Amino acid sequence: MKPRNFTRAVCLIAVASLIGCARSPNNAAEKSTYEKIQRELIEMKSYESEASVTYKSNKGSNTYNILQQCRSTGEYRVEVTAPENYAGNVTMSDGTTIFQYNNRIKGKISIGTNENKERSEIFVTSFVKNYLSSQEVSVSAGSFDEGRCTILEAVVPGGHPYLSKEKLWVDNKSLKPVKLVIFDPDDSERIVVTYDTFEYNIKLEDSCFKPEADMN
Repeated sequence: MKPRNFTRAVCLIAVASLIGCARSPNNAAEKSTYEKIQRELIEMKSYESEASVTYKSNKGSNTYNILQQCRSTGEYRVEVTAPENYAGNVTMSDGTTIFQYNNRIKGKISIGTNENKERSEIFVTSFVKNYLSSQEVSVSAGSFDEGRCTILEAVVPGGHPYLSKEKLWVDNKSLKPVKLVIFDPDDSERIVVTYDTFEYNIKLEDSCFKPEADMN
């Protein structure tokens, strides 16, 4: 097993490489912000976020308010908080097994559910993984709610028919993600995640990613 310092060194080397191959920021100030954002994302060990996620298709769209709790090592927990008929539904993974809890059916837990891109790609941790593995990435400046943001772009691997690439808007002052959009091969938006709150590196207990006793 490689020591943690070695793994982090590899990640920082990857950051330096990406800075060289991405579309360059226009000036030194933008480059400095870009580097700070990349470092914050690469060194992220966990996060918690209140967000809304919208799934779009030719038939319309559906929006859910959710609470995300994720680790960079793959564990996650997503609880739906709205709309009311879905509130309390939970999907979680301990890194090996996926559990789903339906609040409308008391005590109903599904174990061993297969992972799917529509669920796994809504996490910032997934974006960072894709960003580091993409051979071609880009960075640009943009606005979001009248604030300045840096926009990072990456390819979604796996050849999914509806999820091809993704863009992450990160606030230049707070260095926190504010929006994630995943596009299909025709550049149409398929999934839009808007982060209302976002906290880096919070402490998440192992129990957060396993069913609670009252769910069984």
